[in-house]
Amino acid sequence: MSTEVVAPAPEARTVPFYRTLTRYARDPVRAFEEAGKQANGELVRLNMGPFKPYLVTHPDHVQHVLRINWSNYVREGMFWDPLKPLLGDGILSDGTGWQESRKILQPLFTAKYVDSLTERMAEILTEQIQETIRPGERFNVVTAVSQIVHPTIVRLFFGDKISRDDIAQLVPAYDTAVTSKAIRLVLPFVPGKVPLPGDKAFERSVKTINEVAYARISEIRSRANDDRDVVSFVCRARNHEIGEIGAKKIRDDIVAMHGASTETSATALTWVWVALDAYPDVAARVYEEIDRVVGGDPISPAHLPELRYLRMFINELLRLYPAGWLLPRMAVKDDVIGGVKIKAGSTVMISSYLTHRLPEFWDRPLVFDPERFAPENEERRNRYAYFPFGGGPHQCLGQHLFMMEALLLVGGILSRFRPVVHTSVPVTPRLASSLRPNQNFEMTLVPVERA
Repeated sequence: MSTEVVAPAPEARTVPFYRTLTRYARDPVRAFEEAGKQANGELVRLNMGPFKPYLVTHPDHVQHVLRINWSNYVREGMFWDPLKPLLGDGILSDGTGWQESRKILQPLFTAKYVDSLTERMAEILTEQIQETIRPGERFNVVTAVSQIVHPTIVRLFFGDKISRDDIAQLVPAYDTAVTSKAIRLVLPFVPGKVPLPGDKAFERSVKTINEVAYARISEIRSRANDDRDVVSFVCRARNHEIGEIGAKKIRDDIVAMHGASTETSATALTWVWVALDAYPDVAARVYEEIDRVVGGDPISPAHLPELRYLRMFINELLRLYPAGWLLPRMAVKDDVIGGVKIKAGSTVMISSYLTHRLPEFWDRPLVFDPERFAPENEERRNRYAYFPFGGGPHQCLGQHLFMMEALLLVGGILSRFRPVVHTSVPVTPRLASSLRPNQNFEMTLVPVERA
């Protein structure tokens, strides 16, 4: 009687990432791009000295990690551990903390609930655009987009529970928190107790965020109310959890939701102006549609179904510039992906930024072409060739909210102005927790002249 011998899964090929990183020391994101090209969809290991994570880019392999065997790949280790003081143990964690928070927050992000907020969001965005933009004057795009997005989401979801003074503290604090830990993305083997540049700034930003959050939580918990804002909603949902533990869980829910719905939106919408400047033919089609659909009127929910090309433009923007560009996970148990053995305790790095550039799945992948997202083209695409909001059980709750916000903000600005971007060098991505521009570039908005 013969027994079939099953050969063990082979080890992954190693890519010399540090050699590439040395070549692009001033542009680490470019080093990741080169690693993606060398992998070309194959599951490989990145040689980062004592740290050798697996790079996962093929859509089938991404699907395995994010959906098929998702429970084996947890949000721990590289990227997650340094940000733990900011992210907490709620919706951006794993285990029971994540399950509890998702159950509480999910009703706030259903398409039906978000649609019910559309009218109010349009009103707030119009007000914020008028307050922030000075026609004909140069302004910092990164700052201006943040100054529009943050107050809009806060006023929409948090009501008057977070004041303008709170927002003035929170915006720079979130900004610092997501950029100050960038160096640990390329030095993940350095223990957390070993200080690196940016650590102190991160600690100060988290302290500011906590002071604002805990003060508001204390106020709301001290009195009964049936307000519909998010802070009150979460406090009521967790009213059985008292004391410091209960306050910490509420804090984690609120901070994660605030950060996820503002930081990623502001980052993604900053790239709108880069793309419009770089692709004038695409910009012309965007302008024509907005002029035809919205005209000189204030943008409203009634306009959104007709802004089809703008929606395609936003989808293509998220393909080339996904805010959550790097999604590391840690393997709990040994596994096999695409015939390659993954060792327990190892880090796997998923990058929508790299998957969205694979020539096997995207024709002319570096060309900005919204037509990729015409309805007839989307049906032919591998589900995990495009995942700007992640996938599986951990898929971002806020994707419907983001698209509504993007259409209203971009349509609201371009119905009144045309952008003129001022840069001396090309705007490219820089290394950070979210995909941010490498410079604080400026822009002027010129009023549209209508007959």
